[in-house]
Amino acid sequence: MLVLGAAHHHPLHGTPPRQGPALGRYWKPSASFSLSGKERTSIHKRFLMISLSGVDMERFADEADVVIVGGGPAGLSAAIRLKQLAEQQGRELRVCVVEKASQIGAHTLSGACLEPSALTELFPDWKERGAPLNTPVTEDRFGILTEKHRIPVPMLPGLPMNNHGNYIVRLGHVVRWLGEQAEALGVELYPGYAAAEVLFHEDGSVKGIATNDVGIAKDGSPKDTFERGMELHAKVTIFGEGCHGHLAKQLYRRFNLREECEPQTYAIGLKELWVIEEKNWKPGRIEHTVGWPLDRHTYGGSFLYHLNEGEPLVALGFVVGLDYQNPYINPFREFQRWKHHPSVAPSLAGGSRIAYGARALNEGGFQSLPRLTFPGGLLIGCSPGFMNVPKIKGTHTAMKSGMLAAEAVFHKLTDENLASPTAGVHVPEYEVSLRASSVWKELHSVRNIRPSFHNPLGLYGGMIYTGIFYWIFRGKEPWTLKHQGLDATQLKPAKDCTPIEYPRPDGKISFDLLSSVALSGTNHEHDQPAHLTLLDDRVPVEKNLAVYDGPEQRFCPAGVYEYVPLESGDGMRLQINAQNCVHCKTCDIKDPSQNINWVVPEGSGGPAYNGL
Repeated sequence: MLVLGAAHHHPLHGTPPRQGPALGRYWKPSASFSLSGKERTSIHKRFLMISLSGVDMERFADEADVVIVGGGPAGLSAAIRLKQLAEQQGRELRVCVVEKASQIGAHTLSGACLEPSALTELFPDWKERGAPLNTPVTEDRFGILTEKHRIPVPMLPGLPMNNHGNYIVRLGHVVRWLGEQAEALGVELYPGYAAAEVLFHEDGSVKGIATNDVGIAKDGSPKDTFERGMELHAKVTIFGEGCHGHLAKQLYRRFNLREECEPQTYAIGLKELWVIEEKNWKPGRIEHTVGWPLDRHTYGGSFLYHLNEGEPLVALGFVVGLDYQNPYINPFREFQRWKHHPSVAPSLAGGSRIAYGARALNEGGFQSLPRLTFPGGLLIGCSPGFMNVPKIKGTHTAMKSGMLAAEAVFHKLTDENLASPTAGVHVPEYEVSLRASSVWKELHSVRNIRPSFHNPLGLYGGMIYTGIFYWIFRGKEPWTLKHQGLDATQLKPAKDCTPIEYPRPDGKISFDLLSSVALSGTNHEHDQPAHLTLLDDRVPVEKNLAVYDGPEQRFCPAGVYEYVPLESGDGMRLQINAQNCVHCKTCDIKDPSQNINWVVPEGSGGPAYNGL
């Protein structure tokens, strides 16, 4: 049983789509997708009845100079920088940004403590422009938790988590503000449109993207509201989808972009926003912890940020590395348990929780960076993964990557002597400039901190390594440590692990999962094909449940997956409650069978975060 939940489709910018000349061809799945056979089946079966129904399948196309997929910090920074350069040089440049969220910033979730270096470079006058950076960091605290105590650790200058000069922000509000600046410069923003396909020229270079069809029923048949998606063609397409983008997955395979790097490794981050009692509010304070409730061999930690937004707000969250081994770990319940620690609960006592969300984070860093360019396109931001893990920051590096991409693309497209060997323009200069930038230097210097965790001492060994080789030698050691491989391969069989007994939520400090998801504003059109597809329907019960006791029902932070008895009473089946999905991509990452393939639902579906 698939339970789906009520987005709406609207034309681009509230007007009928700009219709270029009719393409005069009908949709052919093999012309647009670069997927394995099983993946192609899992997606294309959603459209089977349409292709046989006699419905007009013509899809209109529009042309731009640059199309950007993803309206997050990286994508918007790229768009802004492109238009700034065009304005400075008196050039006409059409830049389009497509974003699957209903509003710019509605799918953005981060801690967030922002290092303002890239923002200052993009807009030196960001304060005068009213950028929502309202809380400069005034106090930095770090501790190791045991079950009952907190051991303070001095935050010395030069340590990666030192936040002097940074700002506590609600990143969704910053992204919304960036969107306003982009529109003022003439960038075309198309929120509510999900880029569903990568399009290719006959020579194999990227041609652009297509938004997904809407008005398709669960069974794949067209509804009265059926509309074909639209093709957006460009000389260069910039992919800034965020962590574990579903189009980037196709591009990695199509162009073999990961052949010279390690597999990406991830974490899941869960976050809540609270209004607390004013006596407990310390605007500008940042608190991080490691240790309890996780054991020393499970990577993770917490944050608690005191915002100064006119009311006593705190943002708090918990991060768990997805290379954990015990299938009984439930990241959401670890988060709820952490809030009851004696050093945390007093800050929340008497307060009220007003928002919840979750997302995956890239943690592979320098070792896991793929090749970034290919004919017709390039990758920016958290899609390839520029997060500085020990800093717990990736917004400034994502923005900088977008700006560097914009500069390389602009210079390429405005070169009067340009003679591209492919229809889609290749911009290898972007990767050259990024390797010479502060982003590359920063990620290289911290490259060994995350993998140093994998030692007999776990957390404590990693902290010792950081103290010696980063704080003293600044990451100049002549070796590079390796990660342990795909997160999906790290789980041990359930028979080899001890189940974890989590305390029941008290409804004051800790809460159940479904009431939490309700605070995310998540919604999806009820009658549409599931966007959480299984390559083989038999695998969940025969492997995941039998060997790992169904870990997807625990690692999902939204209650999407649950095993329920068959109606016959003989055995179990996996039920997918796709309407709950907060688009974190954890299932696609951590599924030990790699049987779950996340694809985009209709545009505007998903969470509706307000400044997370």
